[in-house]
Order: sequence, then structure tokens, then C-alpha cells
Amino acid sequence: MPVFGSRMNRRRSTSDPFTDLLFNALLGFTFLFLLAILFMNPVAKKGIINPKAEYIVTIAWPDKSPDDVDAWVEDPNGNLIWFRNREAGLVHLDRDDRGQINDTITINGEEIQNPLNQEVVTIRGVVPGEFVVNVHYYASESQRPLPVTVKVSKINPALEIVYYGDTLLEKKGDEKTAVRFVVDKTGAVTQISHIFKSLVVIG
Repeated sequence: MPVFGSRMNRRRSTSDPFTDLLFNALLGFTFLFLLAILFMNPVAKKGIINPKAEYIVTIAWPDKSPDDVDAWVEDPNGNLIWFRNREAGLVHLDRDDRGQINDTITINGEEIQNPLNQEVVTIRGVVPGEFVVNVHYYASESQRPLPVTVKVSKINPALEIVYYGDTLLEKKGDEKTAVRFVVDKTGAVTQISHIFKSLVVIG
């Protein structure tokens, strides 16, 4: 028995308590580090604009309106953007709004009406020359004149509203030039005008 007891004591003495403590501490830190990575949320960068576009053209009309307004945009090279030709050159129609027809959103199996009426066109590069932005009263359920707001934003290197104004569409089929703006080689908007130019190619 004494021999067996001395062997057990020798085995216990070969285990260093300090090494055990370090090993357990390392395991604890590793676990906490992995836990921190799993729950870590990146800090939101305020004021950062999506750099995929140089300019954004927004066309809006009264919320909950059943009427349909279309954006028509011509770039300096003569490319024409509208709902049947949504991409040409560096210009893209990102949102085609048809009044209340496509203004429903399904959330948790329930259809919810989205009251916002808005078309969005992005210009994804600097193209020197004149851009023409027209609005077209495509369909009218209300049979009333419709106020339309047009905004042109330059977003690089910082957000700048280069145009904001209202245009009144009198009746179905009415087309008006909301704004024409000239872009120079540096991307700056150098000229704003409202001289009418017809772009609509459908009845």
C-alpha cells in the first residue's frame, strides 16, 4: 500500500497547477472571442451614400393616388429611358410606379397598401452633355390635374440637390419637360432649363 500511495503522489506532483490555470484561461478567452464575433454588429457609417450612382432623379406624385405617371429621361447621347426601355447607356429606371396597381406589399402573408407614388431613375456615371427629364400622365383614374414633384440629386462626392420643382399635369396624355440639366466633364451641373422637348413615343 505505501508503494501504491507514493506512485499516486508522484503522478499528482507532475501536474502543474499554474499550467492548468493558463490552459483554462486560454479556453475562456477563446470562447469569449468567438462569442463576441458572433454578436458583433458593425458600426453604421452615417452619411455614406451608395456610390453606384452619380445622380438620382426622383419623380413623385400624391400618396394614394390611383393615377399613373411615367418618367422619360434622355441622356446626352440620345439614349431614351422609359418603362419599356429601362436601361440604356449609364441610365437606369430603377422603379416604375403604376399608381395603386403595383403598390401592395405582402408582409406575413397579409397584403398591405403602400401609399407612396414614386419613380426613380439613376445615372451611374458622368456623361457630359444635357439630360432631359419629362413626366407623362399615362393613365388617369381620378380624371383630375396631377401635381408632380421632380428632384435631381448629385450624390458624389457628397449629396447635393441640383434641382427640386413641381410640374402640373393637366390631363391624361399630358407630357411636360420637368427639367433639363447640363453636366460638364467634372460631373458638375452647369445649367438648368425647362424648355419643352417631346420624348414620349407612345400614344
